[in-house]
Amino acid sequence: MHLILKILVYSSLFTGVLQAYQIPWLPCKFMDENVFYNNEGHVETKHSNRDAILQFGHKGDAPVNPNALTFLITSSKLDVRRFIEGVETEHVSCELQRYSTQGIHMRWPVRGEHEYNRWFTCKIRDSKSQLSVLSFIRQSTAVPPTGQHDYRSWTPIEDGEILTATVVMVMKTQTPKIKASLRSTQKLDCHYAIDHKAANVVVEWHKRGERTSLFNHSSQSGVSQGSGVTLKKLSTGDVSYTIPFSKMSSQGMYMCSVTVLPLYGTQEINLQIEEAPRVSLSTGPSLTLTVGEEKKVICEADGYYPLDVEIEWTHQDAADVGRRVGAPLPKVLDNVLYSSHKANPDQTLSLSAFFYLNAKLSDSGRQFTCTVSHQSLRVAIKKSFTLTVQEPSKVMFVGLLCFGGVLLVVIVLLVLRKTLTGRRQHQW
Repeated sequence: MHLILKILVYSSLFTGVLQAYQIPWLPCKFMDENVFYNNEGHVETKHSNRDAILQFGHKGDAPVNPNALTFLITSSKLDVRRFIEGVETEHVSCELQRYSTQGIHMRWPVRGEHEYNRWFTCKIRDSKSQLSVLSFIRQSTAVPPTGQHDYRSWTPIEDGEILTATVVMVMKTQTPKIKASLRSTQKLDCHYAIDHKAANVVVEWHKRGERTSLFNHSSQSGVSQGSGVTLKKLSTGDVSYTIPFSKMSSQGMYMCSVTVLPLYGTQEINLQIEEAPRVSLSTGPSLTLTVGEEKKVICEADGYYPLDVEIEWTHQDAADVGRRVGAPLPKVLDNVLYSSHKANPDQTLSLSAFFYLNAKLSDSGRQFTCTVSHQSLRVAIKKSFTLTVQEPSKVMFVGLLCFGGVLLVVIVLLVLRKTLTGRRQHQW
C-alpha cells in the first residue's frame, strides 16, 4: 500500500524534484500507539504502523485515498512544503505521530475553530541531503481535556478518517550528521518558525551527557546564557550553533530544542570526528639489496581516527607492473605482522604493518605496495617501492675495483711524496 501511494505521488509531480506548492500530498506512515494497563497493573504501550496521507488543501476537500487515514493540512502562516523545497521525491520519508503535551493544557494564540486541540508531529527526512524537518500539527476539537495525561486516553482514529489540521511550528536542520576533522570550524544548522508573532520562545542547545546547557535564550526576558549562537539571527529563527575549534571532546549528540508551550521540539545533530591517516614507508621508492640480504620494511598509518583502519601489503612481478590490460591482480603478502594501535597525544591513533624481505634474484624488479583504507578516505592511500636485487659477485667485483682504485691513488701519492723529499735533501 505504501509503495502504491509513493508511485501515485511521484506520477503527480512534474519533475523528480519537489517544488513548494507543487506537492499535493505525501505518502506517510502513522505510528499510532495504544497505552493501557496490563494484568499486573503496569502501563504498556502497543505501537501500530499504519498507512496515512499528508494532504494539502482546503477544508472539505475529498481525500486522495478514501481508504487511508488522511491528515488534511489547510492553509496557515506556515507551509511545511516550503521547508522541503528542492528535495528529490525518491529519497523522502514521512512519519506522523501523536504528540503528548504531558498534561499541559493551554490555548494556542492563533484562534482555531474550536477551543481545544489535539496535537501531532510530522517528521520529513531526505536521505540524500540529510534534511530533517519536524512539524507540529494542530487539530482543533470541541472535546475538552480529561484532566490526565493525554496519552492515557488517546481518541481512536480509524482508517479512512479525515483529520483537518494546520501546521503551527516547524523545526529544520540540514546537518543531522556531521563528520568533522580536528581543529575545524563546524556549524550545527537549526532553524525554526512559528505561526504567530510575539511568541514566548525558549531556545536551548544541549550536548547529551552534559548537565549544563551550551546556550539558552528566552524571548520573553531577552536573557541569553552561553555562546555559539549569533544573537542577531535569533529573531529570524536561525538558532544554528557554531563550534569554532573541533576537538575530540567535541564528539557527541547535540540537541537543538525550541519550546513554545505546550510544544517542545528537538532536532538532534550527531557530530563525529574523522581524521585521515598519514601513510609512510620505511624505505624510499626504490630499494636495492644483495641476494640473501634481509630487510624489515614498515608501512605506518598515523594520525587517524576512529579506530578501524586496514593495512594490506601486496606485490606484483616486474613484467606486470604498469600493464593496464591482462595483468593479474597483485598478490597479498602472507607474512605481514602488525603492531598494536598506539594513541597519539591528540588522541588520534597509529598502526604499523611490516614484513621481513629476504632478497632473491627472482624478486628483482618486483613492486611492493602498501594500501591503507579508512572510513575518512574516499579512495584508499597507496605507497609503493620497487626492489632491485644484485648478485654478491657483482657487488664484490665493484667493491674490489673501488678498493683497488683507492689503493693505487694512495701508492702514487706516497711515491711522489718520497721523491720530493729526496730532492730537497740533495739540494741541502
